[in-house]
Amino acid sequence: MDPIPFHPIGVLHTSFHDLQGMPIQPSGEASAPGTAEILPEFAEGLKDLDGFSHVILLYHLHAVRKVDLSPTPFLDTQPHGIFATRSPSRPNPIGLSIVPLLRVEGNLLHLDRLDMLDGTPLLDVKPYVPEFDAPAGPVRAGWLERARGRVRGTKSDGRFG
Repeated sequence: MDPIPFHPIGVLHTSFHDLQGMPIQPSGEASAPGTAEILPEFAEGLKDLDGFSHVILLYHLHAVRKVDLSPTPFLDTQPHGIFATRSPSRPNPIGLSIVPLLRVEGNLLHLDRLDMLDGTPLLDVKPYVPEFDAPAGPVRAGWLERARGRVRGTKSDGRFG
């Protein structure tokens, strides 16, 4: 297949400058407020976003230097298939986070509970809509069922950088 080119629409500004010690998910206790600076040519696309409480961020995990199809994730001691984990060492290092939108100010999104490295290229922003995005019926979390409750206190050790 032909490569698919993506171009950033902006950049994420966070308090995390090193992979070591970062939260591993937005629900981690170390997650922090920050901003998404949208490039001026895309700022018009922010119209009406301020009516939403949460946004879905899609971003490029630009500090990932390797692909590992069977990584050992932070919340387990056993390797799992990459597509059964949230590990960043993916064939296409694309990150996804659902975070609170505090306010829109010009081309800046003020956000909370960020878990990504400062300077992360932002690929897309979508409004979180419970009727579209919350799964219906019972949800299973596979091997992560054994790790329930541990994500809040777990931080990155830099193993995927």
